Order: sequence, then C-alpha cells, then structure tokens
Amino acid sequence: MGKTLGLSGALETYYAAHAYREPPVLAELRQETASLGSAAGMQIGPEQGAFMGLIVKLMGARKVIEFGTFTGYSSLAMALAGAEHITCADVSREYTDIARRFWARAGVAELMDLHLDGGTAVIKRLLDGGEAGHFDLAFIDADKTGYDSYYEGSLKLLRPGGLILVDNTLWDGDVADPKKQDADTNAIRSLNAKILADQRVEICLLPLCDGLTMAQKA
Repeated sequence: MGKTLGLSGALETYYAAHAYREPPVLAELRQETASLGSAAGMQIGPEQGAFMGLIVKLMGARKVIEFGTFTGYSSLAMALAGAEHITCADVSREYTDIARRFWARAGVAELMDLHLDGGTAVIKRLLDGGEAGHFDLAFIDADKTGYDSYYEGSLKLLRPGGLILVDNTLWDGDVADPKKQDADTNAIRSLNAKILADQRVEICLLPLCDGLTMAQKA
C-alpha cells in the first residue's frame, strides 16, 4: 500500500517530491502494477522501497528472505541495493511472472530464488536444509493470517542481529478501530502486541506507508 498514513494535500505532494529517488526500472514496474486495478494496492510504496534499500546498504545485508513477492518491487529494490541472494515465497505465478520480467530487465534474476508453495513450506525447507541463522534480513508482506508463522520462522532463519521488517502493521488504521474484527485485522493486532512484548527482539514501528515494523533479533 503506497500512501503514507496521515499525509494529504500539499504536504503529501511535497513529501513525494523529496522523500526518495526511484530508479527508472522500479518506476516502470510500479506503473505496470498500477494497471492491475485493486490488486495494485498490494505493492509497497516507492518511499518504502527506498527505505528498505537503505536498510540493506546500512546492514550490509547479503542474504534476504521475503514472504509475499507480488510483482517484485520489494525484492528488486533490495537487489539493486546490494542484496546478493533473495529467497522469495509466494503463491501466485501470474503476479510473480511480472516480477521475473523486471528482475531480468534489471539484470538481477540470478539473485532471486522464487518459491510458489507459500511461506510455511519455504520455512520448513530452509530449516530442514540447515539454513537456520544464515539470513540477514526478512520481509513479511504476505497473507495476514500467516504473519505469526512467518515471524517465528524468520526468527529461526535470521542470524543474531538480523532484522525482520513487517509490512501493513497499521492496516489502513483498522488496527485502532475496535469495530474491525475480521481475521486479517485481528492477526495484525495480535502480532503487533506479540512483537511489542517479545524480549527476543528490539522493536520500532514506523508510520511509513501502511505501517512498517522493524524487529531486530537479539
């Protein structure tokens, strides 16, 4: 979800003009994704892509896992920032075929390891393959009711000091509305509360786009 909560009017326009520099290939991907109609709302905003790229550079993150690839904006942003191996867990061939085209266009296709049997299966496969503690960064942006499983799996896969980024943690404001009791909203509320109390991580929730939680593994 691209729009940052709380920004509107002239300030939103100013922010969009000054918040990030978007590489042309990412701008092209964002424009193509916009043609998908309502599904386009699943794409992260360009300012979030810029932020995630900067995190990759600051951490020197080389090995990344993401849950929810969609059309590939987040994985491409991280690859362009220097990530050397990105494991992508998704279930949609239709959307990830777009990602594949843009990865190839940007010259980073060989860095991507795409799996289409969902995050839970990927976690099990990686752990069974001895990958516990081998990842630097995890990005969670898939089905909301699976967030807790992806969070726990990420903690196992990350090295000490590794970072989890959890998207949509403000959920268009619904997390603060007690009338909203659907499964997705409640799953995000539960994970927000869990991470806040979780002594295994250091936490900061940023009001960036639709809410981005940073949880660093101790």
